[in-house]
Amino acid sequence: MSYNNFSIIIPVYNELNNIEKLFNEIRFSLNNFDTYQIIFIDDGSTDDSQDILKDLENKKLIQLIKNKKNIGQSYSIYKGIKNAKYETIITLDGDGQNNPNDIPKLLKMYNETNNKLIGGIRINRKDNYIKKISSIIANNIRRFILKDNCKDTGCSLKIFDRKIFLSFPYFDGLHRFLPALFKGYGYNTDFINVSHRQRNSGNSKYGTLDRLFKGVRDIFIVNSIIKKINTK
Repeated sequence: MSYNNFSIIIPVYNELNNIEKLFNEIRFSLNNFDTYQIIFIDDGSTDDSQDILKDLENKKLIQLIKNKKNIGQSYSIYKGIKNAKYETIITLDGDGQNNPNDIPKLLKMYNETNNKLIGGIRINRKDNYIKKISSIIANNIRRFILKDNCKDTGCSLKIFDRKIFLSFPYFDGLHRFLPALFKGYGYNTDFINVSHRQRNSGNSKYGTLDRLFKGVRDIFIVNSIIKKINTK
């Protein structure tokens, strides 16, 4: 397979017991690929995550970016993408719930179509009931208002164009609205089913209800951004 030259962006916050396993899974799943980089963004971890990340960095296996304090996923992803050296970006969570074995499938679809974003749709989600219900509510509200045709914008496993991403105005929550923004700016998008796994270690770092209410608020921010670009 020859789909090379891409950067993988992984934000982590207190994922001590997940980082090395995830890194090894990524390397194994990309065994047939030659030219790519893995960027971990340590979002102010207070456990020993940084020790593992520094070891991988010292072995020249990853690029490490360190936030001085916990700032959040959106900023971490944005910072990682700004520092990426390739124009094709892949994002996934650092908790191990995204399966790296799905990455080649996304790469194939991205490179063989005219889509500028391919998003994963999690099937058989391994989250608790409250998290699933809040996600369904937020997704339905978002799809109704933004018309982005995405059933699961919360899936972190995505592949997209770096330059287009960096053309969007930054706001906290940006990473959850990429399908709507790409589509709103006139670019083709598509989605593909991906697997979802149980979290084996650690806890979710983001409150379910807080994320639901913030997500609903952010919908109107995104809607305003899209309206501005379409009136220019």
